[in-house]
Amino acid sequence: MGMAVARPNPFQWLHYSFGGRLPDRYRDWVLQDATSRTWLWRFVARVLVQTAPWLVVGFVVLTLLTPLPSGLVLGALAIGLATTLYFTVSSADELTEARLVKQGFEPGTGKRMRRERSAQHR
Repeated sequence: MGMAVARPNPFQWLHYSFGGRLPDRYRDWVLQDATSRTWLWRFVARVLVQTAPWLVVGFVVLTLLTPLPSGLVLGALAIGLATTLYFTVSSADELTEARLVKQGFEPGTGKRMRRERSAQHR
C-alpha cells in the first residue's frame, strides 16, 4: 500500500470547490481528485456546491418578490441547474485542467493521466 494522501478539511475543500488554491501539501490530493476514475462525479459535486447558494437565493427572492407559485419557481430553477450542469460538464476536462494548473501542475497533466489510466483498463 502507498502512503496516505493528505486530504483538505471541509473548509479547505469548500475553498477549493469555489476555485481556491490549496496549500502545496494537498497537491497529491488535487491530482487524485482530477484524475481518479470518479473525477467527473467529483467535478459535478463541486458544481452542485457552487450552485446551491444561488438556487436558494433565487428561490427566496422569486417567492417573496413575485406572485409566482413555488412550483413554477422550482421548475425554473431546475432548468437553470440543468443548463449549468450541461455547460460545465461539457467543459469539465478544460475546467479541471485549469484547476490543476492553478495548483502548479503542467498544462495537460490531467488529460494525460486520465488517458493513460483509460488505456490501462482496456
